[in-house]
Amino acid sequence: MIEPYYGGSHAAWVDGIKNHSTHEVICITHPDAYWRWRLRGGAVTLAEETKKVIDKVGEFDLVLVSGMIDLSTWLGLTRKYLNDVPVVLYLHENQLNYPTKVGEERSDEFSLINWKSLLAADEIWFNSEFQRQAMFEALSSLLRKAPDFSHEHLIPKVKERTRVVPVGVDLKKFKRIKNNRSNPLVLWNQRWDYDKNPKEIASSILELSREGIEFDVALVGENVRKNPKELLEVKNELGAKVVQFGFLPRDEYVKLLNQTDIVVSAAVHEFFGIAIVEAVAAGAFPILPNHQNYPELIPEKWHKSVLYPPGQLVERLCEVLLNLNTWRPLVEGLDEEMRKYEWAIIIKYYDSLIETVISEYGHKL
Repeated sequence: MIEPYYGGSHAAWVDGIKNHSTHEVICITHPDAYWRWRLRGGAVTLAEETKKVIDKVGEFDLVLVSGMIDLSTWLGLTRKYLNDVPVVLYLHENQLNYPTKVGEERSDEFSLINWKSLLAADEIWFNSEFQRQAMFEALSSLLRKAPDFSHEHLIPKVKERTRVVPVGVDLKKFKRIKNNRSNPLVLWNQRWDYDKNPKEIASSILELSREGIEFDVALVGENVRKNPKELLEVKNELGAKVVQFGFLPRDEYVKLLNQTDIVVSAAVHEFFGIAIVEAVAAGAFPILPNHQNYPELIPEKWHKSVLYPPGQLVERLCEVLLNLNTWRPLVEGLDEEMRKYEWAIIIKYYDSLIETVISEYGHKL
């Protein structure tokens, strides 16, 4: 496994495969920092590390590469000692669909690196059908910009080499525990960055609090900002009602989720949704936007109860808070549905696919 950005959900994915697979898994990683440099230059140093590992342990049967890399460059640098083994590219995200900040232009440089990586891979695995469709829709627009020798004709062949392979999630310790608080607990457990839309989360919480609705709040997740001012405003205004503010160690995080009543999201970018899977498996009632990967993550029978239209987070959260005992039965069974993403189940699919790819690729040699 090659992971150029080992941290957060990427690290959980690597560790999940390594810890649960029946295959021998050897990991080559770089830290989760400087993502632009990982895409521009990480292939060179990861190729160096790959040679050291091959010199030590011998040849691989398959290479599984996480997507924040220029795979075409890595393959060019490793071709003399890698030999002709199948290479699978796994996309947690991509630069064609990642939302830009206000006033920021999308870089075609990084999008083209993604495209060349697709071309270089023997197979491409997406973490959701939503991401796969979104990326291929964006590819046509990107490649039409070429002044000549367009690559558009290659898109169908590349698409034939794709699969949807969800990430696994460690859910063993998540289980609903009755909340003995006098107020329901509302959780936001996503990364504190613009693509998770903390401004709408904060404004919704403040609006309902100012209307006199009683609830407690936990704002957890990885903070990548020096001054998350809108979340600090929630902390300062709600005081003791903010029962947790900031990142938690795993054991404390599990304990908090098991006592959560409602989990909310207003994300404008979500290709899978590990944090939501965890919270729902722990018994929280989810309030999610009806876009991104959420309509795929949540089975259709629960869409009406769980998904809200754009701009209606405040209204839905208010309704659920005021009538939690009425709303909760509407998602009965959804917590168990999330168990299908448990690593013990998902790893069987990974291991089977790994064997299939090795077998099929060997027949083509």
